[in-house]
Amino acid sequence: MILSAVTQTQPDYVALAMVIVLLLLVIVAVLRKRFASSPAQPQSAVSSGESSAEVPQILVAPGSAGSVKLHSVEPKVAAMLMAIVANKTGKPLNELRFISIREVTES
Repeated sequence: MILSAVTQTQPDYVALAMVIVLLLLVIVAVLRKRFASSPAQPQSAVSSGESSAEVPQILVAPGSAGSVKLHSVEPKVAAMLMAIVANKTGKPLNELRFISIREVTES
């Protein structure tokens, strides 16, 4: 009986299906890691002669309409300003496009 089971040459379809599913999971994991959207880092193009206040920060959020240049404005303050504008205009934030935010001083 044991000898006949060993000599049997029919493929094991359950094991074959499990190997195929495992390969598909590995392929999906590799593709997901490769094409996953990573959070954008602010670009710092500060040369030796420029200070960080003079160089605008470029922030790109996933699903946004573009980037926002921040001139001497903290990202938290810029986010609050964008929320206030969206509230005052009555439009959703994802329908507004902010190109640049700059602090206005009276000097």
